[in-house]
Amino acid sequence: MKMFIYTILVLSYLSVFIPTKTAAQKILFGSCSHQDKAMPILKAINNENADLFIFLGDNIYGDTKNMQDMADKYQRLGNNPEIKALRLATPIIAIWDDHDYGENDAGALYPQKEQSRKLMLDFWQEPKNSARYTQKNGIYTAYMYGEGHNQVHVILPDLRWNRDTLANVGMLDYQKKRQPKNMGPYSPNVAKNASMLGETQWQWLENELQKPAKIKIIGSSLQLLPEFTGWESWANFPHDRERLFALIKKHQVNGVIILSGDTHWGEMSKLTKNLDYPLWEITSSGLTEEWKEVSPNKHRVGGFINKVNYGELSIDWLQADPQITLNLKDIAGEIFSQQKIRLSSISPYHSI
Repeated sequence: MKMFIYTILVLSYLSVFIPTKTAAQKILFGSCSHQDKAMPILKAINNENADLFIFLGDNIYGDTKNMQDMADKYQRLGNNPEIKALRLATPIIAIWDDHDYGENDAGALYPQKEQSRKLMLDFWQEPKNSARYTQKNGIYTAYMYGEGHNQVHVILPDLRWNRDTLANVGMLDYQKKRQPKNMGPYSPNVAKNASMLGETQWQWLENELQKPAKIKIIGSSLQLLPEFTGWESWANFPHDRERLFALIKKHQVNGVIILSGDTHWGEMSKLTKNLDYPLWEITSSGLTEEWKEVSPNKHRVGGFINKVNYGELSIDWLQADPQITLNLKDIAGEIFSQQKIRLSSISPYHSI
């Protein structure tokens, strides 16, 4: 049964709470959907009868400073019959990445971000009174699903609006050392204050992490756990990455799972070092885009899929120790990769 949703904007910390009769059981997600390409994978997605779909960024390939061109691209995505069907049948939430923000690998200096923000939020039917239209530091937001003891908290940071300059290894080093290893041209920006989020958003995120929920989903437009692929990722801003891990430990946040996109391949990652429980990430990309030269990832668990794919996170609340199933699925909806984890295995801290 589809969940009935209404939205209350919490102005103090810009969070959206969505009570439902039952907690979300099946959450699907994906990224990288080119508006001018066919998306046959949407047929499998629409057959899932999911409780929620999260678009994790690069939801169109705008790549322009011409806002009419950007608007036309959103319109072409919206005209896709399977997108129309998905929007009618399944609640959708969305965050952006670089291509729907406006420019490849763009950050704080992209000049059209205000206009781009309005187009993005209008297309995804954001409530007109939403603070996402006017808040000064991006379109970050959070949602709470479920009631009582079975709540799922979905947190969507904005990794574009405030992002500082990327560090680059230089063209010669990239061609000789990185490219042969399927790695990109970026290196970690180790400046003390270098950040993707900015301090205001960090304060918001710290507050969100402290809100009670058994499962905390961080929907990141970029990969978080993989280290130094050379492409855009949290690893390019190591202080941000370590700050998040430190906050999880400081506030004893149970049940964190990362969903990510961007890469044009799908994989699962697991990190245990310097954490009190295993941190899992499932990357799903893309709905239309594919990248054959998959980068190395020492935290990868199992194989990768470099064909179109989507992700699934399902929760069986009926078990005494709820089971969380992470799936990567192919164009036909068949499972390529799966991990089953018990809620207790990612919940070491005492719950008050």
